[in-house]
Amino acid sequence: MKRKLVLENGKVFVGDSFGATTTKVAELVFNTSVVGYQEILSDPSNCQKMVCMSYPVIGNYGLNDEDYESNSITVSGIICRQYNPNPSNFRYTHELSELMEENDVPGIQGIDTREITRIIKNEGRMKALICDEETSMEECMRLISSYNTPKNIVELVSTKKIWHSRTASYKYVVACIDCGIKKSLVKMLNHIGCNVVVLPYDSSLEVVMKYKPNGIFISDGPCNPLDLPQVVDLIKQLKGKLPCLGVGIGQELIGLAYGTKVYKQKVGHNGSNLPVRNLKNNKIEITSQNDIFALEEESLKNTSLTITHKNLLDNVIEGIEDLDNGVIACQYNPSENMEDEEYIFNRFVKLMNQFGGKKNA
Repeated sequence: MKRKLVLENGKVFVGDSFGATTTKVAELVFNTSVVGYQEILSDPSNCQKMVCMSYPVIGNYGLNDEDYESNSITVSGIICRQYNPNPSNFRYTHELSELMEENDVPGIQGIDTREITRIIKNEGRMKALICDEETSMEECMRLISSYNTPKNIVELVSTKKIWHSRTASYKYVVACIDCGIKKSLVKMLNHIGCNVVVLPYDSSLEVVMKYKPNGIFISDGPCNPLDLPQVVDLIKQLKGKLPCLGVGIGQELIGLAYGTKVYKQKVGHNGSNLPVRNLKNNKIEITSQNDIFALEEESLKNTSLTITHKNLLDNVIEGIEDLDNGVIACQYNPSENMEDEEYIFNRFVKLMNQFGGKKNA
């Protein structure tokens, strides 16, 4: 079945349908990762986004029950050069198109995804529409122009009920403020000896402290950090009392709590091959990222925050710290580099030890 992708700038791409056949409008982003489409498509940070995969083939290893970053697919649409409907992997339990149909997510294949990537790179993120080929351009542009991204997408992805992820012989209790937490990050916290309490994004200080945490984790998420004043206020109240680790927009939320400014990048960073320099040891890390907002460097000068990491491609701030108050953060997604003492979760453990405490609960 032929369908088309219409960009906000009027560009049209005609291709073949897979997944659901619904009509969807969303913000269009690209991702340069070669593998990991299941994690990308289930990442809460991609909620209300249409993802164009620049790597040509997806679907070839299917989906399995262990590798989701959330409970299901969170994206609004998927664009690829070639969809493979015949997965070849001993772990797969579902075909990608099958899950897309169940979650009302349309897909389109057979189009030049590298051209779309170049368009976004040159012109910036824009809205896009997946619809039937017969839909008139007038109707397409009307649907695109009338679409507005929901104001607070975090409400769609944050947990509604408190839940726990425990590990054997735990050493610490970490309270996670869920702005769109990835399951892999909860597993990493478990791996370093933390029992994790996952709380709704708008949890009060009283609710957080009820669990007697040794540290606070501010998760990544899909929305503008300026839409989360509740989290900013919570960070202000906790600063200096408990170690705090932020990832993704968690970094921007920490920055806002210190009085810094944030801005929306033209394109942002989306992929698993982005170089970041650690300014503390001058080493370069190849990172996975999925962000659009960043901290304004000039606004950090009058704060106690220090820049620890920078993106080598565009000099965007990728890491900050205020060790006196036990605060660290990174813009990128931490990998499982447990042996490196500069690994951010190891630094978080060190801060929890310095602030006095193990097994508060």
